[in-house]
Amino acid sequence: MAKVAKHSIESTPRYAMVVDLDRCTGCQACVVACHAENNIPVVGEKEVTYRRWMHWITIHRYWEGEYPNIKARFMPVMCQQCGSAPCEPVCPVFATYHSPGGINAQVYSRCIGTRYCGNACPYKVRTYNWFRPEFPAPLTEQLNPDVTVRSRGIIEKCTFCIQRIRRTEIDARAEGREPFDGEIQPACAQTCPPGALIFGDLADPESRASQLARSRRAFRLLGELGTDPGVIYLKGGETNV
Repeated sequence: MAKVAKHSIESTPRYAMVVDLDRCTGCQACVVACHAENNIPVVGEKEVTYRRWMHWITIHRYWEGEYPNIKARFMPVMCQQCGSAPCEPVCPVFATYHSPGGINAQVYSRCIGTRYCGNACPYKVRTYNWFRPEFPAPLTEQLNPDVTVRSRGIIEKCTFCIQRIRRTEIDARAEGREPFDGEIQPACAQTCPPGALIFGDLADPESRASQLARSRRAFRLLGELGTDPGVIYLKGGETNV
């Protein structure tokens, strides 16, 4: 039986994503799932050359070892959902704010496209919508009705599939309980073939994500900046937790 989160009704969760770099194969299934779930347009090869890509997750590839014993490693990078996010205080219209669940939320209808948040982000995981997205029929049939189609001139980014989080929370509340550990599944975590992405509540000490976050393999990207990211990586090349 799935475990129920241990935090009380009055307490707030701290949603986080644990990324096991030993498991990631760089297949980019998470990128495709993110596009499908969040109505992210594909800008095409020409716009990518202008660095106008729209992926909310990017797979960074790096090399480990010396030739001929060299190995490719992959690191999925999405919005780090910082506890002390540098993007939030610079927004003049408060389009980005810190949600009670520890997510850097983005109000698309409020954004005016100053891109101050993108400049302040040390991880460069926010994308600017340069053009009005087009989904000609029958592609309109694949759009997720739970997510808006953003217009041009705004910043957009990963929100841990906030629509899935809210839906699960509402369903659990209607049943008079807290969400089970692992019940909330962002599209990327649900789709990852090797199970490299683990989503959970850091406020629950018994959740799988919380336990992995306390592993000796755990580290945070650019942790020295003091942004307190909600994405925890597990170092590759080590077999013991």
